[in-house]
Amino acid sequence: MDWLDWAIYTTFAVVFSPLFFPPGESGPALLFSLAVFAVGFVMRPVGAILFGAYADRHGRKRGLVLTIVLMATSSLVIGLTPTYENIGVLAPIVLVCCRLLQGLAAGGEFGSSAAYLVESAAPRRRAFAGSWQQVSVGAGLLLAAGMGATVTSLLPEAAVSAWGWRLAFIVAALCGFAALWVRSAAQESESFESAIQTADKVDRSARRHPVLSMFREHPRAAMRVFAINIGGTLLYYIWLTYLPVYINVTTDMPLSEALRANVITIAVFIALLPIAGLLSDRFGRKPTMLTFAVGFVLYSWPAFHFLNGEFFNFLLIECIGAVLLLGYCANAATIMSEQFPAAVRASGIGVPYALSVTLFGGTAPYILTWLNSHEFSGFIWVYCAVAAAIGACVYFTMPETKGKALD
Repeated sequence: MDWLDWAIYTTFAVVFSPLFFPPGESGPALLFSLAVFAVGFVMRPVGAILFGAYADRHGRKRGLVLTIVLMATSSLVIGLTPTYENIGVLAPIVLVCCRLLQGLAAGGEFGSSAAYLVESAAPRRRAFAGSWQQVSVGAGLLLAAGMGATVTSLLPEAAVSAWGWRLAFIVAALCGFAALWVRSAAQESESFESAIQTADKVDRSARRHPVLSMFREHPRAAMRVFAINIGGTLLYYIWLTYLPVYINVTTDMPLSEALRANVITIAVFIALLPIAGLLSDRFGRKPTMLTFAVGFVLYSWPAFHFLNGEFFNFLLIECIGAVLLLGYCANAATIMSEQFPAAVRASGIGVPYALSVTLFGGTAPYILTWLNSHEFSGFIWVYCAVAAAIGACVYFTMPETKGKALD
């Protein structure tokens, strides 16, 4: 539900953006683009610092309650905010402020939820449990796309522009508040409770300043988490979010067909994620992560070389890439959690991850667009292969954490 609230903004952005900015000006379009794509990503590291520290001090459950309240409330405010015609410049100010808050919430959500899932899991099923975080992210994206398709297909265009998009935001916010009820009733993870009860002076000091302690006491683990996500987050955003736009721009494939293939791919990806988590629990983190990285080193050239405007060609190429991505996505939450002690775990996961996803995931669509527009499209596969090769080097040299005891 948290990721549904995050994604519904982008789903309906093209509908409501003209209502929040002065008509007939080019500047607001740029402002809108920056608000949607840049602000959300830029605020994620800030959210990871603030909410990660809070979750390390006061518990994963409390951190998750705060992030869902912030995310859902922001969606509700957007859905109820009057347009520029009614309140003038306050309309875009409220819109951008809400997206700032959602960026904060998204940054805090990842570290807290990863720590909670992995700490709550049986020792031999940590990757299986951690894989459900990525299942929930994908499910949120699919729900947002489904709500967008439902509203735009059932209502006339005028109704969608007038109030249909508001209904979607309000429903998404209500779903978020339903998730708040579930989170409020959940138990704190046993690992966190145990760490609190057995904490010595060092642990108590670390919990007072978890972000500083994470960088000071665990710098290699923090760098490892940052590096683990370079190839994974870059290829995730290219393959599962941007590839439909890329194929539409570079070939004659209609965007509707590309998005249809993308929905099928994401559905397959979600269904296979828990299975990939079980494989990681059986064979280890390193073998499954290396399968992803080495696979993309070998797959990047044929994927882009044989890409054309045919539907089944695109569906096959995207599905193969999504299957390779399972090796990263099924392991990400778990392997990051296994790098840190409980006193700094939420901060240790959230902050390096947020920095990595901001620098590499958030910029990937722009870089691909720049390469293509400057007639360097032949180097796109190189960009993907190099990112995967960096990941392969990191995964090969990192210690295996399967079976590692969590404090």
